[in-house]
Amino acid sequence: MSRERVVVIGADGAGMSAAHQALRVAADHGRDIDVLAFEATEHTSYSACGIPYWIAGDVGSSDDLVARSAAEHRDRGVDLRMGVAVTALDLARAVVTTDDGGTHAFDQLVIATGAGPIVPDWARGSDGGLLRGVGPVKDLDDGAAWLDRFVSAGEGAEVVIAGGGYIGLEMAESALRRGLSVTLLTRSRVMHGLDPELGERIVAALEESGVRVVERSTVVGLGTDEGRVVEVTTEDGRCYPCDLLVLALGVEPRTGIAADAGLPVGDHGALCVDERGLVVPGIWAAGDCCETRHRLTGEAVFLPLGTHANKMGRAVGTNLGGGSARFEGVLGTAITRFADGQRSLEVARTGLSEEEARAAGFDVLGLITEGTTASGYMPEAEPIAVKVVAERGTRRLLGVQIVGGPGAGKRIDTAVVALWAEQTVDDVAAMDLSYAPPFSTTWEIVQIAVRRVADRL
Repeated sequence: MSRERVVVIGADGAGMSAAHQALRVAADHGRDIDVLAFEATEHTSYSACGIPYWIAGDVGSSDDLVARSAAEHRDRGVDLRMGVAVTALDLARAVVTTDDGGTHAFDQLVIATGAGPIVPDWARGSDGGLLRGVGPVKDLDDGAAWLDRFVSAGEGAEVVIAGGGYIGLEMAESALRRGLSVTLLTRSRVMHGLDPELGERIVAALEESGVRVVERSTVVGLGTDEGRVVEVTTEDGRCYPCDLLVLALGVEPRTGIAADAGLPVGDHGALCVDERGLVVPGIWAAGDCCETRHRLTGEAVFLPLGTHANKMGRAVGTNLGGGSARFEGVLGTAITRFADGQRSLEVARTGLSEEEARAAGFDVLGLITEGTTASGYMPEAEPIAVKVVAERGTRRLLGVQIVGGPGAGKRIDTAVVALWAEQTVDDVAAMDLSYAPPFSTTWEIVQIAVRRVADRL
């Protein structure tokens, strides 16, 4: 029997998870497969989420962010070609074409092309390239560029961050800790995935740390001097001095070659896959180039995140290798922090916000509860606010948002487990959660919050 060839496009979290899992499972099933992988960049299997902390100085080197090198992938059986981009996909012939002039046949194909940063036209010069001092924060090359810019800019240099999401918040922290002056502009609200009452607390923390926050402000143009950004102009006609401009406007799926080949993409421009990761027979996809299913609404969503990418890749690899696995969807769980060296604010969410739940047609009750992360008499005690969203009638938990001091954020995982199991607020209030004064109050704050909601339903 001839060996089956699996070609993987993209060698970061999803692609390499799929590649190695396929090899392992195939070996367990007595199957012979070869895995050929192409990566357009010179980087593989790194933590993009760690880049802002490298820029801030918490991480010593980009090497510390690399989970597995290209050599390690090859040692484990993957034929990995770095710096080689796939430029075309021929489904009828089952062939990919690469930018080095090669054509490569496949029996099974995994598309793990990820997502790229949104870069508006106003960020580019007449030659189409980014203006000097302007850039996104997506890969290790971006990280190295921003580290150099922040270090060489000098204390007090004006950094403008366009975007008030997770990357915007984390880059505001990085810039502040490098001694730079920070203005954060966002077209909607800071951390708009949270309900407004929680977002207001984040804005207050940013402003207390010296960040100038301007919400509902859309960037429409840049002023330049010899190709370098010097000013940012917003839709309302206001101008902000700018030595450096961070593009934190989100990402979009890299699905150009897949769409050109006729593969189905959804409203988000991401590939449509089933729970196994199958696009069409013989073509699989995983990671940030894919839609996935929201477990609470059943709708297709685009929520790119490293944890999802690795899990999706593992499921695809298992199925390719002869096993059976499914990626069971997402809840929109996310966590970050903002720290200025003096204080730290943790932000986390899962499930649906009150706004999202109402938009999805749920009849809901949302309630904020305030407390402390530890018993009030302990030095560890920090303020924490927990918002719980639940459905009237069924009493089902629909979402939780948390904003608070150190120790607040990872409490979100209690809510994640409850949401995954479709539990009610009564179920969560009755759970046997841990208690000791340095870690929580006698009634854990999440349980107090859900109990208060239960009492009102």
